Amino acid sequence: MSKILFLEDDLLFAETLIDLLEENNMEVVHVPNGQAALDRTFKEKFNLYLLDINVPLVDGVTLLRELRESDDDTPAIFLTSHKEKEVLKKGFLCGADDFITKPFDADELILRILAIIKRAKKEDVTCIGLLCNDDTHKRFLYDNKEIELSKKEYQLLRLLIKHANNTVPKEMIIDTLWSSSEGGSDGALRVYINRIKQLVPQINIENIRGVGYKLVS
Repeated sequence: MSKILFLEDDLLFAETLIDLLEENNMEVVHVPNGQAALDRTFKEKFNLYLLDINVPLVDGVTLLRELRESDDDTPAIFLTSHKEKEVLKKGFLCGADDFITKPFDADELILRILAIIKRAKKEDVTCIGLLCNDDTHKRFLYDNKEIELSKKEYQLLRLLIKHANNTVPKEMIIDTLWSSSEGGSDGALRVYINRIKQLVPQINIENIRGVGYKLVS
């Protein structure tokens, strides 16, 4: 059974949609404001976030941005009456997987939810040879043995395996590992690359001089 966090401050609408989701064998946790949603994400694991935008305390876009910045990659759908392109753009830029505008067709909503959850479950574990990323538990394993990685080491290796056999630009890596206030650097990046090479000497990470890094399978 898939577990959905549903953020919606219109209680009557929420009740109707909860009934629809539960009829389709989904467990629903409903919250009426963004702060309550954020609190629940710290305590529980969900398969999908279904988010309204204009809600009290923390709006849906800000909520999702904060979740993505804390490395929460749970699929998210915005369910909203907004149709302005600028709002849609902000939603996708902060990490939304889909946008469904109200009013909507119930069958279409269920199909989109199921498709996104199915795709996410397939991507939970990614392997290259004996190196595997368990995205659900935010860990890497080599030959079924967990590798002790720091948060940034995990983010870096995850990015490299996601783009395996392709060069990942240094700028993309730095933007992923460090916020604008932290200010990552080429030197700091080299430290993390060397650290990963020490922890997993069996993998091949190439330095594409002046461009970035490539994990070669």
